[in-house]
Amino acid sequence: MNLDTQTIHKIADLARIHVNDEEVQQLIPEMNKILSFMEKLNELDTSDVKPLVYMNESKNVWREDIVFREISTADGLKNAAKHTDQFFMVPKIIEK
Repeated sequence: MNLDTQTIHKIADLARIHVNDEEVQQLIPEMNKILSFMEKLNELDTSDVKPLVYMNESKNVWREDIVFREISTADGLKNAAKHTDQFFMVPKIIEK
């Protein structure tokens, strides 16, 4: 398939990009080269190839979800600008 000026303008319109006539003359051979490469790929026999779902075949490794304390509440709050005994204090940002 060979592209012409009208097809390039239609593609540019669908892609919502502005292309002037100088750029169209440069795009025609480049896009024809891309399309000829795609036609070459279509010639390959891919009937025995499994569809690719993931890039590798490794399985997800799940771990037991165990709750434990990394740091104490006091250590977590000691660098906070404002806090109560258990919570961070932040300014109110939503008005009614």
